[in-house]
Amino acid sequence: MKLDKKYRRLTTYTSLAAALTLCGLLAAGCQTRDSLSVSASPSDASVAEETTAEIIVTTAPETIPPLSPRGQILPEIQVTVPEAVPMPEYLRVGEEHPVVAQLQQRLMDLGFMDHDEPTQYFGTQTERAVKIFQRQNDLTQDGIVGGSTYEAIMAQDAKHYAAQKGDEGDDILQIQSRLYDLGYLASENLLTGNFGDSTETAVLKLQEVNGLSQDGKVGQQTMNLLYSDEVRANFLALGEKSDVVLACQQRLKTLGYLVSEPDGTYGQDTVEAVKQFQARNDQIVDGYLGPGTRMALNSSNAKPMGLRLGDEGTTVSKIQNLLSKYGYLNSGNVTGYYGEITEKAVKSFQTQNGLASDGTVGAMTMAKLTGSDVKKAPKQTTSSGNSGSSGSNRGGSSGSSNSGNSSGKTNNSSSGGSSSGTVKMSGGVGALIAKAQSKLGSPYVWGAKGPNAFDCSGFVYWCLNQVGVNQSYITSSGWRNVGRYTRINNFSDIQAGDIVVVSGHVGIAAGGGTVIDASSSNGRVIHHALSSWWANNFICAWRIFG
Repeated sequence: MKLDKKYRRLTTYTSLAAALTLCGLLAAGCQTRDSLSVSASPSDASVAEETTAEIIVTTAPETIPPLSPRGQILPEIQVTVPEAVPMPEYLRVGEEHPVVAQLQQRLMDLGFMDHDEPTQYFGTQTERAVKIFQRQNDLTQDGIVGGSTYEAIMAQDAKHYAAQKGDEGDDILQIQSRLYDLGYLASENLLTGNFGDSTETAVLKLQEVNGLSQDGKVGQQTMNLLYSDEVRANFLALGEKSDVVLACQQRLKTLGYLVSEPDGTYGQDTVEAVKQFQARNDQIVDGYLGPGTRMALNSSNAKPMGLRLGDEGTTVSKIQNLLSKYGYLNSGNVTGYYGEITEKAVKSFQTQNGLASDGTVGAMTMAKLTGSDVKKAPKQTTSSGNSGSSGSNRGGSSGSSNSGNSSGKTNNSSSGGSSSGTVKMSGGVGALIAKAQSKLGSPYVWGAKGPNAFDCSGFVYWCLNQVGVNQSYITSSGWRNVGRYTRINNFSDIQAGDIVVVSGHVGIAAGGGTVIDASSSNGRVIHHALSSWWANNFICAWRIFG
């Protein structure tokens, strides 16, 4: 009975202790150790001595945050928020800010700036693009981006580039120069940089002849046409017959470009000869005898013909046919491609006919080949194509790995490996990259082809020709379908020395995931990484060296 009484009192005090402990937790949080002595009432001292008990209350686990009257007490968390770089009130030359990259991308999308990897630096080319945009949108033409200019550029309904009557600038001068080359502007004194009546008339005529909507403005479609291989000229083209054509043919013959005899008729032979001349004399290759080409043709500095290893085309086929006619080349090797077999045949021809044996078809070799006193080859010297097993004459017979390809072109490759039809040129990858590196820092100038200033395609053109690759000048869009080299379709397969083609831009791969290019956004030739921008805009690459 006494034990039962003591048990009931202990249970009561234990419950009371638990309640007090809970209240303590709610009021002041957990304590590390709480000793609570519970005794009986004074009137029952004996029971109190026997029932006095020390009750140990253990704190809550450390993983549970303590409580306060307002809820859990959370630990302090140190959060560092990077301070944003404030945007300058005005963007101008010399400023560097992330918003500049957005600005450049927008100007490129609208056609005011050449397509390139955007940067955070506001350089002279960005300034130029801004000025043209301001001109077109009746804003103060100062090249500085303030609030109104920025809002106009970024507006969803912003207008694309379009040059029109009343405009003035270096872009207008470039348009006029091309119209003059194509015969739509009558004289050189009209190249003023001012878009006046004569320029508008020339543009209207260009649009009419080429089947475009006639508005007299140079928008995106007309601008693309101006530099397209399909553009139709307004002066001395295929089918023309005149004394002017005859004089040009005679000059082309003297320089070694024309295979046939001059007759005053602008036939396909003349077109091919003109293209070969333009390719070697820094002209846009279009096959037309425009004023610029005629001026270069009649200049004392005109470069003579020099077909060599790696060239291809109708003129090469004609030379191969002549070599075959006189016994220096097997007819199965008439492919239109100037490979090692053709080079060997040319050397043999030169030796037999008393010329310097360099394997290149220059003016003297061409004159001898097309003359009437050619010495035929001894039968044993005929190039039968036995060396074609290496694919050195692309499309040749007698064991050539590409003998089934009647066009004489190697199949395009989608991998990074070299192809048997890869063009073998002098100079090599190391020489190409060294030449490109020698121009680091050179200024970017739209339309420039070197040696001290470049645009992207002009830079590639200059570098290739400096190391012996006889490549004509073509725009970045023209690099999409060159067809002459081994095509690389996978971005990950790019190797040093490849020509990397992206949407609207081109550069030279320098190895280690880098590229050297004439950058409009940087305003100069730079060496930098093949970033995600290049991967996202990648079209193809061309392997120049095997």
